[in-house]
Amino acid sequence: MRTLETFEFHYDTLKAALEKRALCDDMQIIEQAIAYANDKHQHQKRKDGSPYIIHPLAVAAIVAEFGLDTDAILAALLHDCIEDTDASHSDIASLFGETVAELVEGVTKLTRANFSSTEQAQMENLRKMFMAMSKDIRVVLIKIADRLHNMRTMQYQTPAKQVSKCRETMDIYAPLAHRLGMQKIKWELEDISLRYLVPDDYNTITNYLNEHQQQDEAFMNTIQSNISDRLSAVGIRNTSYGRIKHVYSIYRKMQTQCKRIEELYDLYAFRVIVDSIPDCYNVLGHIHDLFNLVPGRFKDYISTPKPNMYQSLHTTVIGKQGIPFEVQIRTWDMHETAEYGIAAHWKYKQGSGGGSEKDFEWVRRLLESQQDSDADEYIESLKIDMFDDEVFVFTPKGRIVSLPAGSTPIDFAYAIHSGVGNAMIGAKVNNRIANIDASLNNGDIVEILTSKSAKGPSRDWLNICKSNQARTKIKQWFKKEKREENVNHGRASFEAEMRRTGLPLSLTIDPEISPQLLKKLSFDNWEDMYAAIGYGGLTALKAVGRIRDEINRAMKSQANEKSAQVVAKPVEGENRHSVNGVIVEDIDSCLIKFAKCCTPVPGDAIAGFITKGFGVSVHRADCPNAANRHEQPQAARWVRVRWANQDNQPFETTLELDCITRDGLLLDVATVMSTSRVRLKELNGKDLPGGKSVFTVRFEVRNVDELEVIRTKLLNIRDVVGSRRGQN
Repeated sequence: MRTLETFEFHYDTLKAALEKRALCDDMQIIEQAIAYANDKHQHQKRKDGSPYIIHPLAVAAIVAEFGLDTDAILAALLHDCIEDTDASHSDIASLFGETVAELVEGVTKLTRANFSSTEQAQMENLRKMFMAMSKDIRVVLIKIADRLHNMRTMQYQTPAKQVSKCRETMDIYAPLAHRLGMQKIKWELEDISLRYLVPDDYNTITNYLNEHQQQDEAFMNTIQSNISDRLSAVGIRNTSYGRIKHVYSIYRKMQTQCKRIEELYDLYAFRVIVDSIPDCYNVLGHIHDLFNLVPGRFKDYISTPKPNMYQSLHTTVIGKQGIPFEVQIRTWDMHETAEYGIAAHWKYKQGSGGGSEKDFEWVRRLLESQQDSDADEYIESLKIDMFDDEVFVFTPKGRIVSLPAGSTPIDFAYAIHSGVGNAMIGAKVNNRIANIDASLNNGDIVEILTSKSAKGPSRDWLNICKSNQARTKIKQWFKKEKREENVNHGRASFEAEMRRTGLPLSLTIDPEISPQLLKKLSFDNWEDMYAAIGYGGLTALKAVGRIRDEINRAMKSQANEKSAQVVAKPVEGENRHSVNGVIVEDIDSCLIKFAKCCTPVPGDAIAGFITKGFGVSVHRADCPNAANRHEQPQAARWVRVRWANQDNQPFETTLELDCITRDGLLLDVATVMSTSRVRLKELNGKDLPGGKSVFTVRFEVRNVDELEVIRTKLLNIRDVVGSRRGQN
């Protein structure tokens, strides 16, 4: 009976939405689509055992709630037919029209194609979705509705599937909903994802909110009454209400402010909805009269709307209770747009094809940015282009240009046109000469200085610009204009990275190993790979990271072959006295210290250097400071050393982690170290240009095997892309 009730619930929800949107006259064709989808999916079940038809019916109900038209609702009902059944594009077109078939095709994933990695498959799926989206925005709205219902039923998935789908939702679909102005959908996607990704923190927040529900409601009722009474007294018709900020928003505040939930104060937000724009500004004056303004927290998105069409006045104030809260003031049309974004706006565009690429310039930028980018870089760039805060600057003629926060004149130039960026020789900001790496602020007037004799962009610009659009266009210029220079530059960068990580370059030209390395890199030859590094399509750090394990396996295999050919000899002087776990051959007892430049641990090949007055300094054999130990005049001061048999003595060592900058990464590293049950001596990090970071981790281990176990755990952390034995 539960299955029948679930079907009826979604059917009734769909029917109610159709009545609200005055689409009941199309009920016959919608019933036909329900029957067709039910027939095609009749042998399929959902994870909870219910008939599969419940999913497309639920997605169609969500699409109808968005306010989309009949074609979109039909496509939602049929969205899995091409992918999961024997239905074809032509079958759907003949029954429901070419428009519906095109929408279904746009939503369909590329599951039948073979890709080299999960990231590659994800990039191709997104690229296809954005291509379809540029023609008809309804494609992505159906896709978001599909993901929303899947997230609502996430409890039936395996734990591994829950984590992977929730990460994808946080990385792609929640930012996409944000970019489309669909704040209500974004919040729900984020909250559900948080529930499965960080369940302990999610439960802590929800339990706290439940325990303080009565107290919170009393506070919000008091504030809401004060606002309503004042506005009614002056004759401004309004609807006002308060709410607690959603769970993920609270979680983000806890992380960024390093506070517990009970230490947060700005948990409350109030909305005032009025009839006209003049009323919005009148309400703002009364709010500031009723409560104390928090300086620097006022934003006017009515006069300068966000690119996703969001409009509201935002102000943060403090009442008599001493608790700060945000007030958002908007009209009813603005409110509908704020809730459903482009979905609310779409109905006004039906006469012009349901929205197009020109209405959303960022869609074009996303399509451009996937060119000349490897998959994981493209996925990472989506987070920047879709999720970062924005600044709004002006051309000298008054045109508004939206850029990611922290953008520079370089980003502005390429946002205008690639030709402007390539010919750029300088910039003026507010009619004054400015550095090309200067951060732009809201309201700046930017003028780009160009020259026909300009030699094109500099490679340094790739580390200066903030927008993926600018970075992509600079890479395209270098790829087209500077092939030979790219190869030379890329080779030098790659070889330097190989030396830095202690990997032998000789293996890259080994005829048996080289093809395997190129396969890992997804290139046919080394010159193409060098060129990609040269123009910025791939970083040397990522290239070496992809082949590091393959090279290490090859080195280990070669070492095993050599050791198998050597006859074992008894070790002389096994009972020689050791100091700090190390035996120095030919010297019975002396002061031992471990070199801070390479921090050796048992299991490492080591060498000893006789210092002046401080005994023997023990280095790893592959330490750069020991590289020339066989050369004069220092050769006489190098002595042979080996590890003694001491199992439990701890040794201090250091790892340096190469990372992609993100919030919470330091906490993830600390968690791994804590769960590994080693003594952590130091943990710090620093940000580098280009969205990179380096973390230094100093800790104690018993031997190199334990070190490698911990290194593997750290490399499994998301956004940790490489590691090396560090410098103290």
